[in-house]
Amino acid sequence: MQGTSTTTLTGTTEPSAATRRKTALAVGIGNFMEWFDFAVYGFFASIIGKLFFPESTPILSLLSAFAVFAVGFIMRPLGAFILGPIGDKHGRKAALVWSVLLMGGATTVMGLLPTYAVAGLLAPILLVLLRCVQGIAAGGEWSGSAAYLVESAPNNKRGLYASLISGTAALAFIVGSFVALGLSSALSPEDLSGWGWRLPFLLAAPMSLAGLYIRMKLGDTPVFESMKSEDRLAGSPLAKAGTKGLKPILITFAFSSVSGLGIYYLATYMNNHLTTSLGLDRASALTLSGAGLFIYLLMCPLAGILSDRFGRRSLNILGTVGFVVLSIPSFLLMGTGNGVAIVAGLILFGACQALCSVTNVVLLVELFPASTRSSGSALGYNLGLAIVAGPGPLIAAALASSTGTSTSAAWYMAVVALVAVPILLKWLPETFKKDIHAG
Repeated sequence: MQGTSTTTLTGTTEPSAATRRKTALAVGIGNFMEWFDFAVYGFFASIIGKLFFPESTPILSLLSAFAVFAVGFIMRPLGAFILGPIGDKHGRKAALVWSVLLMGGATTVMGLLPTYAVAGLLAPILLVLLRCVQGIAAGGEWSGSAAYLVESAPNNKRGLYASLISGTAALAFIVGSFVALGLSSALSPEDLSGWGWRLPFLLAAPMSLAGLYIRMKLGDTPVFESMKSEDRLAGSPLAKAGTKGLKPILITFAFSSVSGLGIYYLATYMNNHLTTSLGLDRASALTLSGAGLFIYLLMCPLAGILSDRFGRRSLNILGTVGFVVLSIPSFLLMGTGNGVAIVAGLILFGACQALCSVTNVVLLVELFPASTRSSGSALGYNLGLAIVAGPGPLIAAALASSTGTSTSAAWYMAVVALVAVPILLKWLPETFKKDIHAG
């Protein structure tokens, strides 16, 4: 009966359908709020560059802003070291609560920062420090949400449930883009640069409080509760993951580098690419990039359903090969400057990303034993984002600037995917029938 739990033959209590819906809603809302906070910086990167690095040329200001964006990614492994073990030792819920608290606080304070004109060098220093805190928070969010949601999902629908993580992150970027569009349309350029850019950052306060409240109301996952009751919690999960689970960490590094780079190309770089490299006005660029993200969002649950039917390995490799083959054609379509062609390019890129991102979420759970899942997955995922994906927007902007060719930004994406393909072909196992309670 709906609203009740069932017990399997192994003695594991499975959540009811109503509980699973509540869990999905709570994790989805919290994930949306956290990634909205993180996304806002990307949408206002050009304005932030001028306000905090004003002595540079426009392109150098943008590069400086993206460099600070990358700093957040460099701090993500530290977030994995801090929040991953919390998830394994104290519960998946505890890690999620800390991540939303840190992200919301840092983003709110960012909206209150003095600019370079007011505080001089102190302004960019404070900006970098807050980006570090954001990076630590993000270091636990994606893998933490993945563990919580997938461990609470029915065995035959893990991929579909995992798509909620990718989908709500995309929704956060979409809402962020249209908040930016609304502000750009409603305010003069002077007001937008003067105070309007601060508003989305200040929205983090009420949104994060709501996310914190929702997450505090959750229980923990059946997998964690089972480990706790059976005294199977690891005393040093990070050390255990590093010594006995190195191979899945390295595999995770490979596929997370691809999916992490893809989402930040799609969600943050594309908007700035359309304005800086192709010369579109800000409103048109935000509308087109928002449309591309919306179509990507719709593709996420389809990717989840397909992965539940055909497995994770084949779909992840297909998406990765897609980036090798389609990245440059996608940018060629966008380079025409035609609205329909731009959306078509974004759809090609988004289709590859949906396959990689959704399988990324569920693989973060299925590749690792339960006792070190939060630590191992967070470490592999965030190393990939820090080393490869985080600098992606900066590298893309630098390539476009140095070569004068708008398609050159696609080279980095294609090369990263090309390097990952043989690694995944050789070592990525099929996991969709794995018992995630084991270990």
